[in-house]
Amino acid sequence: MLLRIVTLVAVLGSTGVCAADIGYLAPPGVPAKDFPPIRRPVAPIASLSSSADEHRDFLNEVGEVARLLELKPGMMVGDIGVGSGYYTLRLSSIVGPSGFVVAQDIMRDYVIALSKRTERLGLTNIIFAIGEPHDPRLPASSLDAAILAHMYHEVTQPYAFLYNLVPALKPGARIGVVDFERPTSRHGTPIALLRCELTAVGYREIATYQLAGDGGYLAVFVPPQIVDRNTPRDIVTCTDRAGSR
Repeated sequence: MLLRIVTLVAVLGSTGVCAADIGYLAPPGVPAKDFPPIRRPVAPIASLSSSADEHRDFLNEVGEVARLLELKPGMMVGDIGVGSGYYTLRLSSIVGPSGFVVAQDIMRDYVIALSKRTERLGLTNIIFAIGEPHDPRLPASSLDAAILAHMYHEVTQPYAFLYNLVPALKPGARIGVVDFERPTSRHGTPIALLRCELTAVGYREIATYQLAGDGGYLAVFVPPQIVDRNTPRDIVTCTDRAGSR
């Protein structure tokens, strides 16, 4: 385990990086043009806000998600679409000094701001990464788990994104999607639509949980094997009729 972590950190780079060092961690995957277009609205990327953090802490949102995903010390967990870093900052203590959190986003300014914040807090087990809307650009077989918290409705190319995420996931990895049961146009993802889109790529649902209070849901999936992914031309697009209204 120690050798794996040391090797991966050497590949990804030191966590004590400057803004100029933050970039893609893997070569590009399959281009977006190879995938069918989506047939439902995409929510605009939300501006950063910490106004609800105290309430989310009161509900123990991250702790509940970590328990249901069976996250443990020593794991490598991807916080995909990291935003303000709400999950990353709390996952840091959950994976502990022998684990790492990969904080990834397509918004470079968000990742740079978070890197400065974690440096002030003295957190040393966080790795920063830039992705593309259709491609997380993460190293092969690097993640024990990936969390997509309140961001899936903002993904403009979900089929390409999910397809290109598969190689970064280790065998047995789990994907946790946290979102609200409401149309994508209103910054949520109906669970039926989520199931349809992930299944279209080859992911398999394990369970869906209602989070405490008004925290939305957690849907847990396992990815297909790389060779078992549906090819881009075989993907059948899904429709969110409620979100189109």
